[in-house]
Amino acid sequence: MDINSLRDLVKSENIIWREHILIRMRQRDITISDVLNCVKTGEIIEEYLNDYPYPSVLILGRTCKDINLHLVCAEGQGKAWMITVYEPDTKEWFDNFKTRRR
Repeated sequence: MDINSLRDLVKSENIIWREHILIRMRQRDITISDVLNCVKTGEIIEEYLNDYPYPSVLILGRTCKDINLHLVCAEGQGKAWMITVYEPDTKEWFDNFKTRRR
């Protein structure tokens, strides 16, 4: 999976919004536009090849207000599966938000 294939799926609106991400978006005041912009501006920083039912990735991108955002999504059945999203915390991530502190 690469960022360009995810961008193509998002651009053509081939997206599955999992219930979990919709709940988290409401809780964290993150909009659909923010998530879409994250894919548009982002880069894959981690891969989770053993995730089920599809391998997933962690994207570091930006919100519409230029705030760092982490998005976990997958690609399967010709769709982008949006799983969860959050603003990365410097307690868990170094300042570049690409590297975990552990």
